[in-house]
Amino acid sequence: MYPNLYYVIKDWFGLSFERLKFLNTFGLMVAMGFIAAALVLDRELKRREKDGLLHPREELITVGRPASVSDLIINGLVGFLFGYKLVGLFFSKPDTMLPQEYIFSAQGSILGGLLVAALLSGLKWWDKNKQRLKDPETRAVRIWPHDRVGDIIILGLIFGILGAKLFDNLENWNEFISDPIGRLFSASGLTFYGGLILAAIAICWYAAKKGIKVIHLVDAAGPALMIAYAVGRIGCQVAGDGDWGVLNSAYITDASGHVVAAGPGAFDTSLEKNKAYYLLGAVTDKGSQGQDSTVTVTDRKYVSLEAVPHQYFKAPSFLPVWMVAYTYPNNVNKDGVKIPDCEEEHARALPQPVFPTPFYETFLCTLLFLFLWAIRKRVTVPGVMFGIYLILNGLERFAVELIRVNNTYNIYGYHPTQAEMIASGLVLGGIILIIISKKAVKR
Repeated sequence: MYPNLYYVIKDWFGLSFERLKFLNTFGLMVAMGFIAAALVLDRELKRREKDGLLHPREELITVGRPASVSDLIINGLVGFLFGYKLVGLFFSKPDTMLPQEYIFSAQGSILGGLLVAALLSGLKWWDKNKQRLKDPETRAVRIWPHDRVGDIIILGLIFGILGAKLFDNLENWNEFISDPIGRLFSASGLTFYGGLILAAIAICWYAAKKGIKVIHLVDAAGPALMIAYAVGRIGCQVAGDGDWGVLNSAYITDASGHVVAAGPGAFDTSLEKNKAYYLLGAVTDKGSQGQDSTVTVTDRKYVSLEAVPHQYFKAPSFLPVWMVAYTYPNNVNKDGVKIPDCEEEHARALPQPVFPTPFYETFLCTLLFLFLWAIRKRVTVPGVMFGIYLILNGLERFAVELIRVNNTYNIYGYHPTQAEMIASGLVLGGIILIIISKKAVKR
């Protein structure tokens, strides 16, 4: 596992750059997911514009003005904030403080902040001065929907993170109440559907405000959302952010931390050996008493070992074992037991192999993206394309939830997860959208 770029560079090139630890691989892959979505969305919007489905909008802009005082102040403040924190991360962060803690603390580099503030303000002044006219002009500019992809992606990023955090804390309410600051600013703890819902609301509002036909925008966004999710799940797999499946009882972890086939009774013996990790009320953290902690605290606790969820599945001969049983060594959450003879910060692995569900979602969603991309020109009824996306996305997530560990709700004796309920709603919503869209065309 590569919780951050430090581990990537060390594993690939044998070099140790401690300052790279603040660059989490999960965050980088999420960023790559947004970039992939932007490229796909831009291309699909241009195609729909060419087909006459989307049209430009004229807006009045004033050109030739020099940089205003407010322009320079805003750029300076943004530059100071970034410089204060980013330069501080490289040169001022205490070794004992996590990057996330440092970012949301009052600490930083004043010199770095001033330098970046001066740089951004200077660039803004130079750019405006280069375009300065003796007499500023007001011009009508035609702006196409694809020109607004940058704004759409930024809205999706901001409201996606807010929604993902909101829904995650709703799903884990007790943990949020006990440690609200830690839950809000942790490196993990993001719910995809929460981000999707809140971002969709914000983007649809923006599109309507800018005169973009929402129905054609969401149709174009279907493939983009699917590939973004596939790429983002690579980050979950590579970082080991806790978004994995139930135990695979066909395998166990041996004393050296390797995954091996489980013999008769070996799985039960392994659970008994690691009961401090799985059982409610078990002592799990010796570190609080000044000793080296051998088992970390986990929120996945059970009343008995019999209640620990697991499935038995052996990998076919043509598949590597890690595709069905993985311990996520060096995971970003520092979850599990200590890895023998490893002194790294994230030197932990799960005591029992689990199904690597993020890998499954990356594989499935990549295939679903290719399918959506292949049929996009054949689906001509507005709204149907997005309806198909909703159905496929819901079915994929519901299937993965069957072997994924998650908190559940008690609804009249039925115990669904938050993702299962939303996925069911997406499938139903997709079906309804397709029916309504087809009926609207026949009128």
